[in-house]
Amino acid sequence: MQRRRLGGWGLEVSEIGMGCMPISEYFGAKDQDEGLATIRRAIDLGMNFLDTSDAYGPYTNEMVVGRAIAGRRHEVILASKFGSTRTDDGVRGVRGDAPFVAQACEASLKRLGTDHIDLYYQHRVDMTVPIEETVGAMADLVRQGKVRYLGLSEASVATIRRAAAVHPITAIEGEYSIWTRDLEGQVLPVMRELGIGLVAYRPLGAGFFAGAVPTVSAVDALDKNDFRRGNPRFQQDNLARNLEMLEALKVIARDKGCSLAQLALAWILAKAQDIVPIPGTGHLRYLEDNAGAADVHLTAEDMRRIEEAFPPEAVAGERLADWSRIDR
Repeated sequence: MQRRRLGGWGLEVSEIGMGCMPISEYFGAKDQDEGLATIRRAIDLGMNFLDTSDAYGPYTNEMVVGRAIAGRRHEVILASKFGSTRTDDGVRGVRGDAPFVAQACEASLKRLGTDHIDLYYQHRVDMTVPIEETVGAMADLVRQGKVRYLGLSEASVATIRRAAAVHPITAIEGEYSIWTRDLEGQVLPVMRELGIGLVAYRPLGAGFFAGAVPTVSAVDALDKNDFRRGNPRFQQDNLARNLEMLEALKVIARDKGCSLAQLALAWILAKAQDIVPIPGTGHLRYLEDNAGAADVHLTAEDMRRIEEAFPPEAVAGERLADWSRIDR
């Protein structure tokens, strides 16, 4: 597995990382033993960039990751996040005030069983707190040696600029895939101006580009807690249209001798050296397939075919059902 420099501040990670979220929730019932085995296999394969959050579970994901990396912390670049909150009765919120930043980091360090987090993100921007306060508190964590690099997730151009004026921002975590390319317009140019890398979450479109929902009726078979049941792109009419476009990508994947998921990840790898996809999985077979994307090399003609077959403006449905917590 090759390495990539994430941003302009010295952090190097595997060119494909592992999103650990599915081990805990959002995609139905979980087998934590397989999740543990999957993380350990990722490290064996050189996928050393592990992404988690205190929000996943909540809290349980960090504990699983902590167990998985015990004794192997030196082999891992560990990313975690704070600021996306949830009450006991399930009400979601966002916090970015300075006391909470310090408290959240201490709790995450404990759950992860480590004395430092390599890349620490604000999971969602708290629009009631100046970003200068939040990033100032995060910078304190760097000075204390508890965090090495800082990041933001789902942040607007204005927020990114203000944050970077307080402390260098190494990475922005944003949704980016063949069917979600909103960042290309304004956000990515500003990130490159400021020396910030992109960590691409949902690079497989929540499994869409891995064939996880091959038919419209397949949505009905998903676990009742699977978030795709309420996602606009997986609703009947939208999904039917999106599946039609997917057929052309299947042909390209066959021509390249790779899986559909590998094609989607290879597309991201070929887009730019400052983008690192973190496909999420809790299953060994999917992890192995994802890792294989590093061996798929796309030509300029391949890229043209992919983007012509699946133009983002033709995608049916919004990427999110609820935009209320997104800094835009």
